[in-house]
Amino acid sequence: MAQEWWRDAVIYQIYPRSFQDTNGDGIGDLKGITDRLEYVASLGVDAIWLSPFFTSPDLDMGYDVSDYTGVNPLFGTLDDFDRLIERAHALGLRVIIDQVLSHSSNEHPWFVESRSNRTNPKADWYVWADPKPDGTAPNNWLSVFGGSAWQFDTRRKQYYLHNFLTEQPDLNFHNPEVVDALLETMRFWLDRGVDGFRLDTVNFYVHDKELRDNPPSGWEHFPNNPYEAQDQIFSKSRPENIDVLRRMRALTDAYEDRMMVGEVGEMGRQIDIMAEYTSGGDKLHMAYSFEFLSHLHSAEHFRSRIAKFLDKAPDGWPCWSFSNHDVQRHATRWTPEGGDSDVVAKQSIAMLASFPGTLNIYQGEELGQTETDIEFQELMDTANIDFWPEYKGRDGCRTPMVWDSSEPYAGFSDAKPWLPIKAPQAARARSLQENNGESVLNAYRETLQFRKEQPALRFGATQFLDLPEPVLGIQRALDGQGVTAFFNLSDASVALSLSSVAKAIGPRLATVEGEVVTLPAFGFVYLEGLLEAAISEG
Repeated sequence: MAQEWWRDAVIYQIYPRSFQDTNGDGIGDLKGITDRLEYVASLGVDAIWLSPFFTSPDLDMGYDVSDYTGVNPLFGTLDDFDRLIERAHALGLRVIIDQVLSHSSNEHPWFVESRSNRTNPKADWYVWADPKPDGTAPNNWLSVFGGSAWQFDTRRKQYYLHNFLTEQPDLNFHNPEVVDALLETMRFWLDRGVDGFRLDTVNFYVHDKELRDNPPSGWEHFPNNPYEAQDQIFSKSRPENIDVLRRMRALTDAYEDRMMVGEVGEMGRQIDIMAEYTSGGDKLHMAYSFEFLSHLHSAEHFRSRIAKFLDKAPDGWPCWSFSNHDVQRHATRWTPEGGDSDVVAKQSIAMLASFPGTLNIYQGEELGQTETDIEFQELMDTANIDFWPEYKGRDGCRTPMVWDSSEPYAGFSDAKPWLPIKAPQAARARSLQENNGESVLNAYRETLQFRKEQPALRFGATQFLDLPEPVLGIQRALDGQGVTAFFNLSDASVALSLSSVAKAIGPRLATVEGEVVTLPAFGFVYLEGLLEAAISEG
């Protein structure tokens, strides 16, 4: 197990558009990433995940791919990517790239040909269906971004499926030629030296061939997004998806030390699908979901989700994260009004490091970065504009990295960035944290180094302690060594009575006196050995 590098890896997600601009156009690029890799390595991470940099019209910021083996000129060239790979490997960093395979851009040559008529060689490469007799869409499926998931095309006088934007038509995974072609695009990057793939919307690949209507989700209060009013049992997460994943696994297994991590987007069944897709050793190497990317922040939530996965997939492997490019930053969403978001950030990385599985962190969270308040006129993520202002889109978590507070645009670019850098974000610049021993940045470095030094945290068996809210207690044990960790998920102090005298190890925000641990607001502690505890009264 220890020989599989991805099992105890910490993956650092880079959003290329917002990491570092080197050519003065206000947009990050591949050269900028290469220039900053030494910083990334200094965090103690093991791999980087690059969000899409492929050729794209950018209607969904690169998640609408028009050439799976080309580089968007905004980001550079294939030579720039090759140099990035070379530099990353020299620094001991693996490179994982996004693969957006469930759908393409409507500008992809495959779709241009497919929509031209009903008899061309790629006519069946996308999901096409006839209208109902009254001209309406084939069924009730909805788009994640609003409205019907079907768009009528006058060339073929048929509808095509799009689970996201109308400009993102869904590929037809029932056609083996489509799967073959997508595997070849993956092979292109494997041959170029990538170490793995992050598979976007991995449970969306296969649709129900009969195009049956989705049933209601059983909502108590109608959601802000009608998509959530359906239980998408026919539009995604189909059993045929397993065969596609097995073919992908066979491809990556033909190369040494490669891996795949899948993104599972599914309401109510996320852990079940993570378990199904990673068990057996013949599908995904690991998967992550949105379970910990929400506003839910309780001991019961973290405990129950992890325990369920470990129970359902004892031979599977999870990947956990608290932030990414699709959700509000956790330092904002988990900090109470008037609270200290830096304390929440420090506790969050300590808690994440205690979880079994692979860890994923998102650029800027190691600075304690908070959500940027984006005004309507500043919006770039127009995919979700129909839900403004109840949902303000994803721009707030995508604003550029802040490197140096003394430089224009915080050192990200010499030109006005594609998204604004505002004062609350610039106040967390790397330059202000490097030499501050109490900074969030150095808390991340200390915590990740501590995790590397503790085999029990990386590979140990997991046991949760039966403690009431707001305390999460977790034990990790391996080869006779044990670590016990406690996390106070509230803004009020909590005292714990332990089963024996405790010895604190690693990073902490707590007071340890004999058999008593006091956890201040969002406090945490790692203790040597396997200890039981109870919340002290009074």
